[in-house]
Parts: sequence; structure tokens; C-alpha cells
Amino acid sequence: MGFGGAVASGFRQYAKFSGRASRSEYWWWGVFAVLISVIAAIAGGVLSVATGTRLPDEIIHGASTLTLLLPNIAISVRRLMI
Repeated sequence: MGFGGAVASGFRQYAKFSGRASRSEYWWWGVFAVLISVIAAIAGGVLSVATGTRLPDEIIHGASTLTLLLPNIAISVRRLMI
């Protein structure tokens, strides 16, 4: 499974805790989650500097974390299933 397929599968099965996630799906999803976190940190930092407050940084970080929380848990559980 490639990068795009893993991301699509992660969002398609974001609340499915049964079955098994492949190794490639698990690791490509991890790469995607790190990339989103880095992009969110950069965007939040730029907006915080532009506005002079930390509020945009906190909002962007919180939104990205909440968006990826359930898919991260679901893929981790599916990868650890026997």
C-alpha cells in the first residue's frame, strides 16, 4: 500500500477497530500524521507572529490533533491486533 492509499484507508476506516492494518498502512499513516503536525506548527507559528498572539497557533494545533486523534488510535489498535 502506498502513501495515498494508506491515508485514504486511514480516513475511510477512522472508527473501525476490528481487522488488521498492514505494516505499510501503519507507517505511511505515521508519516502523514507527522507531516500534518509539522505543517500545522509552521502555519500556527506564522499566524501567531502575524497577529502577535498565540491563539492561532493553539487553534490550528488543537484542530489538527483532534482531526487525527481517532484515526491514529484506530490504526494503532488494528496494527496491534493478533
